[in-house]
Amino acid sequence: MADIIRLLPDHVANQIAAGEVVQRPSSVVKELMENAIDAGATDIQLIIKDGGKTLIQVVDNGKGMSGTDARLSFERHATSKIQKAEDLFNLNTKGFRGEALASIAAIAHVEMLTKTEEDEIGTKIKIEGSKIVTQEVVVAPKGTSMLVKNLFFNIPARRNFLKSDQVEYRHITDEFHRIALAHPHVAFNFYNNGSDVFQLPANDFRKRIVHIFGRKTDEKLVPVEEETQVVKISGYIQKPEFAKKSRGEQFFFANNRFIKSPYLHHAILGAFEGLIRPGTHPGYFLNLEVDPATIDINIHPTKTEVKFDDEHTLYAMLKSTVKHSLGQFNVVPALDFEQDQNLDTPYSYKNKQVGVPQVVVDSSFNPFETVKPSQSNAVSGGGSYTKPKVDGWENLYAGLETTVDSGVSHLEFESEVVNSSIFDDEKEVVDHSTTTFQMRKKYIITTIKSGMVVINQSRAHQRVLYENFLKNITIKEAISQQLLFPLTLSFSTGEINILKEIKDNLCTVGFVFGEITEDGVEISGVPVLVVESEVQMIMEQLISDFQQEVPGDSFSQSDMLAKTLAKTLSVKTGETLDEFSQVKLVNDLFACKETTLSPFNKKVYITITENDIERKFI
Repeated sequence: MADIIRLLPDHVANQIAAGEVVQRPSSVVKELMENAIDAGATDIQLIIKDGGKTLIQVVDNGKGMSGTDARLSFERHATSKIQKAEDLFNLNTKGFRGEALASIAAIAHVEMLTKTEEDEIGTKIKIEGSKIVTQEVVVAPKGTSMLVKNLFFNIPARRNFLKSDQVEYRHITDEFHRIALAHPHVAFNFYNNGSDVFQLPANDFRKRIVHIFGRKTDEKLVPVEEETQVVKISGYIQKPEFAKKSRGEQFFFANNRFIKSPYLHHAILGAFEGLIRPGTHPGYFLNLEVDPATIDINIHPTKTEVKFDDEHTLYAMLKSTVKHSLGQFNVVPALDFEQDQNLDTPYSYKNKQVGVPQVVVDSSFNPFETVKPSQSNAVSGGGSYTKPKVDGWENLYAGLETTVDSGVSHLEFESEVVNSSIFDDEKEVVDHSTTTFQMRKKYIITTIKSGMVVINQSRAHQRVLYENFLKNITIKEAISQQLLFPLTLSFSTGEINILKEIKDNLCTVGFVFGEITEDGVEISGVPVLVVESEVQMIMEQLISDFQQEVPGDSFSQSDMLAKTLAKTLSVKTGETLDEFSQVKLVNDLFACKETTLSPFNKKVYITITENDIERKFI
């Protein structure tokens, strides 16, 4: 048998590695910015065009590279971060694999310009698809400039899987937030399509959070500080009343590296238990400093998934530290059972002596006694009053039954007339001959010719509202109700950008927007079905869904918007419906184009035939 195992060519191996390291433009941004931080840069500029598909450039003022190092840095597993296997257990740098630049150069046009402080001239290298095109000596400032163009130019399938420019830009912004928060002592500048997005000077951690998420964030933060032999915890948590449905403002940093840890996130939720609404998540920005030997970050190429040696201890410490901060800064309401505030002495009576109450009582006063003429004249201005003589208490009620008018039963009340005419038109559509029954405030049971139908009231209402909203978005003829006082809602910069993207679709549904600032939005009108008190919840749910789903085209945005509004405004399980509402919901459901499934592809109703019932009695 002939030998069949072959060594892969370098350019093929690099493209395979690129599949793990470079998943989208945000992966390139992450790798290049982390390299700049490892190089000791204090000022980093990020420049992107067309969501990173056309151009990604990272310019830093780090220590730079010599000509030999610049050429060698594009080879696989070439790195200055580690030298032996034991170094993997004592990592103090962002990168260590030596695959990032080789992977990026395999699937893009890369141009590097670098110079060290000792050298008089710098080095410029151009690479296209792992092939070095030119290497020349140029004049350059200290530091490194990495320019990546035409990402996935030689892998069309991967390029076709990329989302729209706005979606890719949002992913790049998320990566920028994570790196900028982890290194507040470094100045960052972010440019998108020639316009400034962020200008972040070097500052402390709190001011860096405020610069990224808006001025209103400052009043939401509660400091967290604890140091033990196992871990040092520092950072900020947000007050319970600012918890949101979305998970956009949850950040864990382990040794200045952003990490994702559902286990530690559960510890935060446990500390906030009973203080936030179910289904909401508190915001937090927490730094964890542990011994590098007790943490393993060599699990996944993205390095966001880590493993701690003693997670249970870390869980307990994190939960207790957050609880302590909530109590220390009077965020949690406290109850004092030892003191009654009603017994406190007012300040104005603090120095006064206690005296005997001066109350005069007329012991001879009798309310049933005949009033004297002189007193009556003084009070009523003349005449006299004589108390009627009653022999027994029963006589006090004599004659009352004759005061009832026999014509009262023939009166017509206005409410009866109004109720009989409000739904005249709709009663012609709704068939009241159909029998309906609500079971356990969750299901509506109605009869059909062959048996009966059991309908999930929440899913049925979702289907009805979904098709109505989708129709309004399509024909753009939604009805809105103006608010007497416009609502002003506070959001972070990233959430404001999402609202700007979906603003047009929200207007077609019935929302009317006023001024939109960097950290807030004014709403002066809402759809007819929306209650003013639910606007904040609806907007948070919309932002949460768009952050998780990240729709690319306008149809996906319209579809998701209709789904979110239908889910938020639909009748919930546990709500009682009167007979007319039950019949109306049944008729509206079967007037929809799709009746069997909800907008989320869940069964709306089941049919039980007469034969099915008869089989139960066999």
